[in-house]
Amino acid sequence: MEESMAFCDQIPQPFNSIPENHLNKKKKKRSSELTIEGYQIEGLSIAGHETCVIVPSLNLTFDIGKCSQRVVSQQFLFISHGHMDHIGGLPMYVATRDLYNMAPPTIFVPKAVKGSVEKIFEAHRAMDHQLKHTLVGLDVGEEFDLKKDLRVRAFKTYHVVPSQGYIIYSVRQKLKQENFGLPGAEIKSLRLSGVEVHLNVPYTYTSPEIAFTGDTMSDFIIDLDNVDALRAKILIIESTFVESSSKVEGAREYGHTHLSEIIGYADKFQNKAIILIHFSARYQLDVIENVVSALPPPLAGRVFALTKGHICVAIFTANCGLLASKE
Repeated sequence: MEESMAFCDQIPQPFNSIPENHLNKKKKKRSSELTIEGYQIEGLSIAGHETCVIVPSLNLTFDIGKCSQRVVSQQFLFISHGHMDHIGGLPMYVATRDLYNMAPPTIFVPKAVKGSVEKIFEAHRAMDHQLKHTLVGLDVGEEFDLKKDLRVRAFKTYHVVPSQGYIIYSVRQKLKQENFGLPGAEIKSLRLSGVEVHLNVPYTYTSPEIAFTGDTMSDFIIDLDNVDALRAKILIIESTFVESSSKVEGAREYGHTHLSEIIGYADKFQNKAIILIHFSARYQLDVIENVVSALPPPLAGRVFALTKGHICVAIFTANCGLLASKE
């Protein structure tokens, strides 16, 4: 398969077709970079082939089906589950960072699969080298401080193997009441002069910024413990099947979500932007774009599709007579 797809550009690029009020095209060397709700999002996600979604401004990546050049520079990696199209690039990611003398990455996995992931590294160490990294087994509901102003929490998803999603929170100290409403520059000046401007309390959440589901059935949407995923600024959610020819029952059989279910739960999403990922390789790019553009309110205008690579994979699938059923 790899040789047949050699003509495809496998380095993740940002998705396109985003309304002007949701994006800001930056004039950088990477002119195709896009920003949604203040965050640059890049990635490639095709069911059964590869999922890797990158948020460069936060120095993190969700899943790593393959190891692209772009993902190597990200310090934090969050694995949703152990299927190969979501974890296959893991050893190469660690090895490449070591090759370039970069700091060992911190990798988060569901606690249930941590032992299996450790065995993957043991096997590669026997054939290669040390593969330095920090591996964190995170259970549903558990949190980890990435840095003083950034925190992650795992949330429950519903796939056919142990799985979980991740919510990234921005964190800040709580100001003393007398400092409420002061301009940022004045608060900074007070702090530098030795004045204590914050309450002497632990850091508190300010906002769930980005939520990523990985592979899951729609059940996670009605899980009352997952409310923060549904109110994050950006929700990155799988939508493996999008057409009526594919039934909801078929999607659920393999632990996936059908777009019709997302439409059915539309009133539950408080997110400012929703990014659909993990489309079946059976779909041509125009099919995905058409169904997304036809979404009804309240989804219309805030739902976008991560479609990088779908032209190449759809052509390959058609030429080989393949029609993925499990994805």
